[in-house]
Amino acid sequence: MKSQTVRKLPVIIAHRGDHTVFPENSLKAFEVAIRNGCDYVEVDLRTTADGHLIVMHDATIDRTTNGKGRVRDLKLKDILKYQVFNRDRTSYHPESVPVFSEVLKICKGRIKIYLDFKEADVQSAWKMIRSNGMDSSLVVYINHQKDYSEWRRVAPQVPLIVSLPDSVRAPLVLEEFLKKVDAEILDGDITKYTTEMIVLAHSLNRKVWLDFQHEGEGPSDWIKGVDLNIDGFQTDQPLALMEWLSKED
Repeated sequence: MKSQTVRKLPVIIAHRGDHTVFPENSLKAFEVAIRNGCDYVEVDLRTTADGHLIVMHDATIDRTTNGKGRVRDLKLKDILKYQVFNRDRTSYHPESVPVFSEVLKICKGRIKIYLDFKEADVQSAWKMIRSNGMDSSLVVYINHQKDYSEWRRVAPQVPLIVSLPDSVRAPLVLEEFLKKVDAEILDGDITKYTTEMIVLAHSLNRKVWLDFQHEGEGPSDWIKGVDLNIDGFQTDQPLALMEWLSKED
């Protein structure tokens, strides 16, 4: 009988949860991602004026709620007065902005977290992550150099994700970059990577999880990731992507 090579399925990261129907970064969006069998939910972390950790992509609450103001200037009690927009942005969902502890609780034992570390204190975040039993179930995306250093100091066991600078567009340059920034996972747009760069990353025991979320995302995008043999897809269409991958396998 002819043997067949079984291709390992890539990691599926639901960008801000599965928000094809429900609001982004909402508890409902995270629940849908869990039910649909995603591997990770991507969660954006910010800090309120009184030091509480909340889940919000933007620096302000203007786009995603019926309130206004910068997260860092608002107290938690004031942010929780507002409702989040529905997907169509013409009505409100009966849910407020989630606090980080709520998200940790619903994810524990059910799904891992891809933490986009926007603006927060590393020690405070790590303390909350550990107290909720999620310390071995997350990876952290780094936006600022200071956060890279602090995460390595506070929780060196946590895998870190970085995007490549615009100057890194060839294997030799990538190799030099990884000598300075020892991140376990590489992120970014697929147009910034070549086959040779992916091969090099794998040879250095790095994973490559790329971003596919955009208006009109679909199979014509995903096939490029499959052809490049990447390890993970961050997507706004997680269920459709998983169904497509199951047919391609």
